[in-house]
Amino acid sequence: MEIRPTTDGELDVFVDTVHAAFGRFPETPVEGGGLWWSALETDRCLLALTAEGRPVGTAATYPFELTLPGETLVPAPGVTAVGVLPSHRRQGVLRAMMRHQLADLRARGEFLSVLLASEATIYGRFGYGPATYTQRLTVQRHRAALAPSRARSDHAPDSGSVEVLRRAECGEILEDVYDRYRRTQPGALSRPHRWWALRAGQPPISPAPRYVAVHRDADGVPDGYASYSIGEPDNTLTVDETITGDDAVFTALARFVLGHDLASRVVFRHIPPQHPLHWQLVDFRAGEVSGDMDWLWVRLLDVPRALTARGWFADGELVLDVEDPFLGEHGRYLLTVQDGKADCVPTDRAPDLSLDVRDLGSVYLGGTAPSTLVRAGHIRAHRPDAATLADALFRTDRAPHCLHWF
Repeated sequence: MEIRPTTDGELDVFVDTVHAAFGRFPETPVEGGGLWWSALETDRCLLALTAEGRPVGTAATYPFELTLPGETLVPAPGVTAVGVLPSHRRQGVLRAMMRHQLADLRARGEFLSVLLASEATIYGRFGYGPATYTQRLTVQRHRAALAPSRARSDHAPDSGSVEVLRRAECGEILEDVYDRYRRTQPGALSRPHRWWALRAGQPPISPAPRYVAVHRDADGVPDGYASYSIGEPDNTLTVDETITGDDAVFTALARFVLGHDLASRVVFRHIPPQHPLHWQLVDFRAGEVSGDMDWLWVRLLDVPRALTARGWFADGELVLDVEDPFLGEHGRYLLTVQDGKADCVPTDRAPDLSLDVRDLGSVYLGGTAPSTLVRAGHIRAHRPDAATLADALFRTDRAPHCLHWF
């Protein structure tokens, strides 16, 4: 079997192969783009071929940026379009492609990669761990009243305005507001201009008809939006995403969609766990949480570089013994954090924690507490206070969340 990059003339072959792997057919192109695969870059697409040259597997990456705790932006290849034809499954094709891809990423100088897992049982064995989570919040509109703020100084009444636009009228606004949001939100991925231009992905990037509630500040500058549509069943208003880095603006947009006269219920598709919106409802039970699931998975390729790249919010010292079974690697590192910066070097000191690289990926963004994985039997703590110290070190000032679908 040969694994190699896709040539410029083989994009159709790549697309046909990945669709065949999932038993689907490529969508018919539409005016203005919108196909999920239209943003693929051939030099980042891998084909697995038999000795006869028949394509039987695919894997690709997108060139994203990931926002780490401390608002650090780092390159983060987004793994996508991974598939093997049903005729060649359980023959080592997937394992060979993933090994080849990780080697390519290291050769490019990358120290981590990310993906969205179609099945939760697949990617842990390749070193990926779930790192951000999302959930759906459904509110019956007749119970949707929001309580007034208790008027802390940072919760002053909103002095902005909300304007309803069609998706086609506000592309540049969406791109700009999202880019400002993702630079401050841990766990968020960039949306390259190429995605917006090609209308690749899910709403509001795609050409699907949507209304957009655009919030403007007191000076008229857009600082948030909510993309939504109303449909079945029973005039349900579904919010694709609410984008802003300001809690007061989020509340203003939530108040707008929750007050839409023609809707029977409002569904927020992507809300971070423990989001304050649930607590802002006068009737706490009016918010029904469902669809609680993992979203972004993280894989560390260079542990010291990854740990020194992010920001930290407590001081301390921890020895991590890290196994990487898929790549057959093992390392023990002394992590020293002081004044928001980390130093991470190899050491022969006794470990405080022993863990798999996938579990390190899960705790990396601060969305999973190390103590949770100790209690689950994933991480071994070698002294009584090790988990407590790890929780303090890896915690973040803001829970990580990712909205981007790829």
